[in-house]
Amino acid sequence: MTATTPGLVCAHHHLYSALARGMPPPPKTPTTFQEILEQIWWRLDTALDLEMIRWSAMLGALEALESGTTAIIDHHESPNAIEGSLTVIADACAEVGVRVLPAYGITDRHGADGARRGLAENERFIREGGKGLVGIHAAFTCSDESLRNAAHLAADLGVGVHIHVAEGVGDKDAPVRLAGLTRDNWLLSHCVHLPTDHHLHGTILHNPRSNLNNGVGYADPARFSNPVALGTDGIGANMIESFRLAYVMQRTVDVAAGPDTAWSWLETGWDLMPEARNDEVTWSYDPMDPWHLAFTPGVRPLEVKVDGEIVFDDGQPTRVDADEVRARAAEQAVRLHSRL
Repeated sequence: MTATTPGLVCAHHHLYSALARGMPPPPKTPTTFQEILEQIWWRLDTALDLEMIRWSAMLGALEALESGTTAIIDHHESPNAIEGSLTVIADACAEVGVRVLPAYGITDRHGADGARRGLAENERFIREGGKGLVGIHAAFTCSDESLRNAAHLAADLGVGVHIHVAEGVGDKDAPVRLAGLTRDNWLLSHCVHLPTDHHLHGTILHNPRSNLNNGVGYADPARFSNPVALGTDGIGANMIESFRLAYVMQRTVDVAAGPDTAWSWLETGWDLMPEARNDEVTWSYDPMDPWHLAFTPGVRPLEVKVDGEIVFDDGQPTRVDADEVRARAAEQAVRLHSRL
């Protein structure tokens, strides 16, 4: 028996992290979230170049198709390869056959000029016809001026902002820093340490696996009045798996919770990227409903159609050679790891 659904949406991804697997250990074992950022992710993003970005996006898009995910909202950072990076990501995903809504996450970690160049990349990509958002890394790595500039640019372009909010305790003052700036089309990722009554507008992006992996705590997104969508924060794009974990994590604070709430968070992705509703995934299992999927392992896509085109069939992508994508990504991972 098979069943079909629209294409799934990963509402928060970091496609560049696909090359992190097997990276050499950091100089110092991180014991806090701040140290994880400093010793791992902020070292990795500064080592990226455009060729690495291309193949990490290709690999991430391939893995998305293999999981029945046809749309990705990507948050990107590559401080030494900013210009053109969003086009590289968009082109790589299009080559595989996956929709992407990218943003460049600006930050003042590399000075005011780095933040300016990040804003310029967002503006260039969108004004040239790319479908994207304006990105901010997080309030705690940006000046008030950069936060205002990003908000004003997004409003001018008629798009939302994609930002990490209160992922760790070091960003607990984000609600104060962002007061008056957020809009309903903003995407607020993580929100683990965000107060329940925070007065920020936008959709909250819940990333249960990443939050567990980084030891930052449980966001308990059911407490918010904002819409909630599910992401992976760069750990693949298997949204059925993210749904299952979101469900059991909610049970840790509310034993009466059923899987319907977590499933509604998965469905919110279609509000963020409505084009995915027109995609079609044929699954190996029927029925594709939350009460079955929460407890049924091994469910996989058999066929994926994007815009009516079959882009995945019988375990393989149709537009690209999966073995070649993985081989080329592995080559770029070696290059990246050697820089670390």
